[in-house]
Formats: sequence, structure tokens, C-alpha cells
Amino acid sequence: MPRFIAPDIRVHASFLDAMKEFTEEDAGERSLLLHEMEQYGATWHRPEVFAAYVERLNAEPLEETPRIEGWVPNTTLWYVAGDTFLGRLAIRHRLNPFLREVGGHIGYAVRPTARRQGHATAMLIAALPVARGIGIDSVLVTCDTTNVASRKVIEAAGGELEDRRGGKLRFWIGTGG
Repeated sequence: MPRFIAPDIRVHASFLDAMKEFTEEDAGERSLLLHEMEQYGATWHRPEVFAAYVERLNAEPLEETPRIEGWVPNTTLWYVAGDTFLGRLAIRHRLNPFLREVGGHIGYAVRPTARRQGHATAMLIAALPVARGIGIDSVLVTCDTTNVASRKVIEAAGGELEDRRGGKLRFWIGTGG
């Protein structure tokens, strides 16, 4: 049964396979991983680099962790079945102006070969109590206006459309508190 875990080196091989899938697709969910692909893509295969990457991801929720100017603390969760990496989800602990307009509190990506199996919906629903534990009462989740699949995921998780801004739809979902 798939479940969330904190980023862990034990899924290294499957993670690399998933990143190859994301790299081979033209666009879509790759955007959530673009910065990391640019920074680590050529070296993720090295165990020491992957271990450092995992350590960095697991430090991101801490306020004192150094980060890119304008970025906020976030919790990254990997969705796995055993040692098979299926996807990832990031919960941003607060909204800055960019996230309020475009990115939202939660971003998720499912590897291309694991799509259309309900994983994105399961991930988003499972993330709501985690967000509540961080202190977020209602999460903003956005998607491109043309991304019908993501819109269905957000609506299935209880998303209520607030508005459309530019090319984005903005939904709010209560976290159960």
C-alpha cells in the first residue's frame, strides 16, 4: 500500500528512474522538480550527493535552514510503495506573494508511469492532516487552467475554487480543524 515517507536514501534507484521519466516528458509536473533537477540532475547517481540531497530536503522545514532568498520553509514527503518512488509532495509552511498568486501551499508530482492510478488524489488528501499539524487551517492549491487532471484531483480532495488569476486556478481546502 503506498504511503508517505520522509525523503530517504533507500529509494535511491527508484528515485533515479522516476527523475529520468520526468526528464523525458515535455512539461507538466516536472516544473515542481525543475530547480532540483538543474542543481542535482547530473550528480544524483552518486550516493554521497543523493544522501546530501536527502539531508537537505529533511532540513527544509526548519526555519533556520539556509534557503534561496524568498523561499519559505517546506515539508517534502515522498510517496512510495515499498522501495518504489511514486511521487512527491511539498507543503509550504506559509505563503509569500508569489505562492499566494501562483504556487500555493501544496505542490505535488506523480512519476509518469504511476499516473492515472489515483496516487495524486491520495497524496493530496493524506497531506491535509500534515498541513494541519504544521498549523495551516486551509491550504491554497493551484493548477494551470488547462490541467484538467490536476483540477479533478484538487476537487476530489475538497478544493473549492476561489478564482482564476492569469493562467492559474486557485482552490482552498480545509485541513480538518
